[in-house]
Amino acid sequence: MTIGVLGAGQLGRMLALAGYPLGLDFLFLDAQPGTPANQVAPQLTGSFTDPSLLADLAGRCQVVTFDWENVPAAALDVLEAKVAIAPPRAALATAQDRLLEKQLFARLGIATNASQPVDSLADLNRAVATIGLPGVLKTRRLGYDGKGQCVLRRSGDVNKAWAELGNAPLLYEQLVPFDYEVSAIGVRGRDGEFAMYPLNRNLHEGGILRLTRAPWKAPRLEAAARRTIRRVMEHFSYVGVLAIEFFVHRGRLLANEMAPRVHNSGHWTIEGAVTSQFENHLRAIAGLPLGSTAARGHSAMLNLIGTMPERHKLLDEPGLHLHDYGKTARPGRKLGHMTIVESTSIKAAARAQRLLRRLQSRKI
Repeated sequence: MTIGVLGAGQLGRMLALAGYPLGLDFLFLDAQPGTPANQVAPQLTGSFTDPSLLADLAGRCQVVTFDWENVPAAALDVLEAKVAIAPPRAALATAQDRLLEKQLFARLGIATNASQPVDSLADLNRAVATIGLPGVLKTRRLGYDGKGQCVLRRSGDVNKAWAELGNAPLLYEQLVPFDYEVSAIGVRGRDGEFAMYPLNRNLHEGGILRLTRAPWKAPRLEAAARRTIRRVMEHFSYVGVLAIEFFVHRGRLLANEMAPRVHNSGHWTIEGAVTSQFENHLRAIAGLPLGSTAARGHSAMLNLIGTMPERHKLLDEPGLHLHDYGKTARPGRKLGHMTIVESTSIKAAARAQRLLRRLQSRKI
């Protein structure tokens, strides 16, 4: 079976590496040459809306998936008539628009922070008056890793935020004074089989994920996350991996956003779970039985951002697993990640903090 993938970044690369032992083949489509996935698999290079490239992809693959949310709807219009797409298009369309996400959460009875759509400066002033300050103004589409966002803390920030972001449809959200952030990653097969990985606790800096620890032992929160992610999956008759990020506020979960794909906070599963999120995504979309999502120990995953440390300094660390995505360095860019797996959460947390300090001080 050949899997088609729209987008050929590091997530696609890790999908291919997980799929080869299963006997799967891959064909990627991306606008850019020299992508991380193209280093390990063949790629069609050109526009996502090029009819001839889409026809070629559909003709050579049995199912098409994606490694990012911002796939143009026009591409799916062409593909859907010719080949199976998983996860479902409706889930992708919802994740592409923050307003549709919020409306989905409300419709399914999933707690989230207050928000209002904003299409004019008058709308923004009304939203601030209704929801209050502080708040966050976000583009409804194309924002990720903290991009397309402005924090409003006082009334004088309103005009400045509008000047920065007002040329696109927006959403104004309550800024939640959360205790910490977690994510849940679930997988659902074609026959409805469902599994969820242990809960992840995440640390973000500047809107970019820096550190994930798993399993995060919070049974009540994990049970609530399991109910939420299963509810969303059943709503869409979902196939594949789905991630939902949550704020933990006063002991309860508030859904922040969802990602209908494999997720950065699940990279620890490559070494730290019986079956990685990448393999389980492929199993699901290929119609294969799901693998166990049980943890093998206590994991910490750290993103390598902006610059790649010297390999010999990283690999001096016993038991450290390095993943270099083969990308050109630039500020704020995810260039790789590293994972450690320990026998206890205390050991994993201590090593993670030590490695994080070394990264921040550029000692590795």
